[in-house]
Amino acid sequence: MPDDAPSLTHLDPEGGVRMVDVGSKPGSVRTATAAGRVHLGEEAFRAVAEGTVTKGDVLCTAQVAGIQAAKRTPSLIPLCHPVALAGVEVTFDFCEEDFSIEVQACTKAVGQTGVEMEALGAVSVACLTVYDMCKAISKDILITDIRLLAKDGGASGAYERSPKANKA
Repeated sequence: MPDDAPSLTHLDPEGGVRMVDVGSKPGSVRTATAAGRVHLGEEAFRAVAEGTVTKGDVLCTAQVAGIQAAKRTPSLIPLCHPVALAGVEVTFDFCEEDFSIEVQACTKAVGQTGVEMEALGAVSVACLTVYDMCKAISKDILITDIRLLAKDGGASGAYERSPKANKA
């Protein structure tokens, strides 16, 4: 690896896996926003929009699932630190032009490590929940474009995804 290449902090000097020690890092406000898209097709899209999915309120269920996922991220991603989340918000935008729903999650904590994985986990599980609740209507549902949109806090500072990079 070249000397100027970024180091892989989850590897020890012998190449073994480790959880990064963040104990000496100062705490700071950390935020992250992630998004993903569920392409439902017209029939499932209309059923969600009209609230006629037989399993119940799709977006309310997906919202709760996304919040739960953010809270359980260290149980799912092996090297993530437990983070005391100060807030998690999961929102949805209907995109009628392609019969999809854009899912967005915002996470916030005050601590020694970021909350990007919590935001990405929330989006992923919210998208999967929409799929699960609509799969009886269509098997052609597609989940795409799960991505980090922005983060702030910590030594690496702020990051905002370029609008060009949002087109996956």
